[in-house]
Amino acid sequence: MAPGNRIRVAVNGYGVIGKRVADAVALQPDMELAGVCDVVNDWRARMALTKGYPLYAATAEHSAAMRGAGLAIDGTLDELLARVDVVVDCTPKRIAAANVETYRRRGIRFIVQGGEKHSVTGHSFVAEVSYAGALGRNSTRVVSCNTTSIVRTLSALKRAGLLRRARGTLLRRATDPWESHLGGIMNTLAPEPEIPSHQGPDAQSVDPGLDVVTMAVKVPETLAHLHYWAVQMTRPASKDEVLAAFRTSSRIALIRMSDGLEALNAVKEMMADMGRPHDNLYEVALWEDMLTVQGDELFYAYMVDNQAIVIPETIDAIRALTGLAKEAAASVTITDRTLGIGALGHRPK
Repeated sequence: MAPGNRIRVAVNGYGVIGKRVADAVALQPDMELAGVCDVVNDWRARMALTKGYPLYAATAEHSAAMRGAGLAIDGTLDELLARVDVVVDCTPKRIAAANVETYRRRGIRFIVQGGEKHSVTGHSFVAEVSYAGALGRNSTRVVSCNTTSIVRTLSALKRAGLLRRARGTLLRRATDPWESHLGGIMNTLAPEPEIPSHQGPDAQSVDPGLDVVTMAVKVPETLAHLHYWAVQMTRPASKDEVLAAFRTSSRIALIRMSDGLEALNAVKEMMADMGRPHDNLYEVALWEDMLTVQGDELFYAYMVDNQAIVIPETIDAIRALTGLAKEAAASVTITDRTLGIGALGHRPK
């Protein structure tokens, strides 16, 4: 463990999620970013060095290529793993599943992201729901952006005793913004071929008690995902009662179309104006003035920042695995404070 009882954290994979995780770890009072690891030798790796992060190469071969490109490399992944307490694997889908054998062999706690299957770790993580189950474990999986949003919102209703069953339609961004020039969907919509789409069953890996079905379609934009939900509640409830349930989560931000936040781009622009790094929207941004209640039926929509929503969950997962915080609320409070979560929404009616 690092001096001052700080947990030493490695980030393997310095891409869309990895760079955001690294930034978040660097802000935590009880964590030390020991280094980041990747295979690229272009501008992305140079950004890590610009921020002062120790940079490692995945293998000796990658190290040679990176040094040849003029990058100051501290060593290889094996050398980085020898210096850390926990590793957050943010490598591309399915690569992490191969990496975990290395982590297990070394006896290092590890976290994978939602692109991997639940079976890789046997535990799926959303801080407000499954923190206790991760305490002291060797590994966990932070579920995907969409699944995180589903668990956050439905769990808020469940805690209030309002959730019976939920049916959601997801409009999914086609690709990440930085690589949108490489392909993606143009001038068409691509339905996911199965109902339910994978997000519903994935949410049940966090909370098996959720009665949820999802349908999804990929759309030709890259800013964020958009969800529409139809929920049957356990009883008739007022709109104010539903909003009060959502307000119990610091990571659900109630926004208003009447404030000019009429589309995804407007919300992202507000994140930039708030000074959020990478325009990050860590919260679920749920339109309170669109939300409608008819008897025991509830209808609402929200926005999911696919690049940012899992970052606070990952930080909380580090604390759960390493025992830095024994209760979810304690970790969430620290993470929210360091990342500035809570400034959006949650204002008086």
